[in-house]
Amino acid sequence: MGDAIAHRGPDSEGIWLDEVAGLGFAHRRLAIVEVSDAGAQPMISHCGRYVLAFNGEIYNHADLRKMLVREGHFNEWRGQSDTETLLEGIVAWGLDWTLQRAIGMFAFAVWDRESRTLTLARDRFGEKPMYYGWQGQGTQSAFLFGSELSALRRHPSFVANIDRDALALYMRFNCIGGAHSIYKGIHKLLPGHLLTVSAASPEPVTRQWWSGAAVTGHGFVNPFVGSPLMAVDALESLLYDAIGKQMMADVPLGAFLSGGIDSSVIVAIMQAQSSRPIRTFSIGFYEHGYNEAMHAKAVANHLGTDHTELYVTSNEAMAVIPRLPSLYSEPFADSSQIATYLVSQLAREHVKVSLSGDAGDELFGGYNRYKVTNTMWGSASRMPYWLRRSVAGMILLVNSERWDWLGRALHISRLGENAHKSAALLGSHNFAELYKNMVSIWTTPAQVVLGASEPASILTNAIPELARLGDVERMMALDMLSYLPDDILTKVDRASMGASLESRVPMLDHRVVEFAWSLPLHYKLRHGVTKWPLREVLYRHVPRKLVDRPKMGFGVPIDHWLRGPMRERAEHLLTESRLRSEGYFDPIPIRRMWAQHLSGQHNWQHQLWTVLMFQEWLIAQRG
Repeated sequence: MGDAIAHRGPDSEGIWLDEVAGLGFAHRRLAIVEVSDAGAQPMISHCGRYVLAFNGEIYNHADLRKMLVREGHFNEWRGQSDTETLLEGIVAWGLDWTLQRAIGMFAFAVWDRESRTLTLARDRFGEKPMYYGWQGQGTQSAFLFGSELSALRRHPSFVANIDRDALALYMRFNCIGGAHSIYKGIHKLLPGHLLTVSAASPEPVTRQWWSGAAVTGHGFVNPFVGSPLMAVDALESLLYDAIGKQMMADVPLGAFLSGGIDSSVIVAIMQAQSSRPIRTFSIGFYEHGYNEAMHAKAVANHLGTDHTELYVTSNEAMAVIPRLPSLYSEPFADSSQIATYLVSQLAREHVKVSLSGDAGDELFGGYNRYKVTNTMWGSASRMPYWLRRSVAGMILLVNSERWDWLGRALHISRLGENAHKSAALLGSHNFAELYKNMVSIWTTPAQVVLGASEPASILTNAIPELARLGDVERMMALDMLSYLPDDILTKVDRASMGASLESRVPMLDHRVVEFAWSLPLHYKLRHGVTKWPLREVLYRHVPRKLVDRPKMGFGVPIDHWLRGPMRERAEHLLTESRLRSEGYFDPIPIRRMWAQHLSGQHNWQHQLWTVLMFQEWLIAQRG
């Protein structure tokens, strides 16, 4: 099981067994802090009661260590690792109180040898993964847990039964979110949750130790009361501290740089706190409309970073696709996974840790859907529904290729995709339907996945209590609770760890998150400008002309690839006979979409990509 995730920790390995209890830990180490054997895992507490296998970083561990010494709990350290600090914190303060004090990203397992209880824990936002579940029958029954499904699959008790309901969830959101996995009986531990299991109580019990939904409500009740300029000052101060803490490493460290607002803020503040040029990395594409490398280079030149860029061809990018099933170990179809893996590979040639700008959009209102909803939905919702439906129908009558042709004439990127998204907005009955339409890839996935019943999710029929929030803030909260951990953080973790690179997300320091939710919406979307506080922080370091431009994202031209170099492979995976014989999908709607996409009548790249990535994963699983 440990060998299956060697890419996550190629530096060393460790195994610890309690043969009487029938429990074993396997750990793979990517040595970042305390690279000597003093940081080796699994690690036993000084008192001998607890055994810990830990994945992640505790950025304020030096402060916690000082606190432990000052309070007289412990002062016999074997090394300088944050693993040891976390372990001795658990001994002194208990697990819950230690987690509340910790600033970091983590997933870990801790065995209490006295109470014979196993506890699994996951960080506040789900930066690090944790799968678990009972498998096998009778004497072969085993409780399995680990960072990736590939590790669980190695256990002899593992039963690889595909969960069709989870597959329907995947088809809607292009990832399998919440507590689900692609396999029956295997679950994800939710962000901010703990799980306990023991021989005496074999049924896993989960509970929440931190709540993102509660943070949104607390921010509403306790809003920031200063001026907009004071908010910018406070945000900059918080970011300086958060980024400074995340620059903790005993190995070379750098940052991803796209040249956009979020990554540029991170790099600017890193450079401001470093006496040497920060290493920065970006990937460039030759396709028009998908390349941000020149913007990243301009920002890097201004800040004086040690910048490395790599331009890749379509063939080089597509060469990553066969690796995706093993990288993600379950179906995953956010196509920016390709570019994320490429930039992680590039960075790993020079550093072992890279900071990213992820989460800025969810916290400060950066996605276009927030701006569109803020400016259009109020007016559109007052129109009669029949009229909105009619306008939406007229937009959809013009195929995406023609919209894109008009966009090129008007210098508007991806006009076809955005026009059709606007049609979804106009065709919605209410806000809940509007949001679901905006984030859904397949709008009726249970109709295309045979024998499936789509399970509840926080975006469909298990929406958390967010009554105090307005429509746009509700979208941001739901994105933070679902899209961020299920898609963005999954993408970044698997891509970076697939290259044996640790990725860190400074904006997910919970103090930054709590501050962001205390800001009123009109501070974030200000005078028609998204992410206003972040932009103002950045303008103190980088001229606005270098970063003020339309949001591009980190995608690849899947739509063109499917009509060109990927067409033969896609046709092979999407034949009607193949789909029927495999028995997971109704081939009729898929074949219809494929024909319409090839003709240019409609751009179905996202829907087709979900099917293709499942097909590729299915082949890899059987191989």
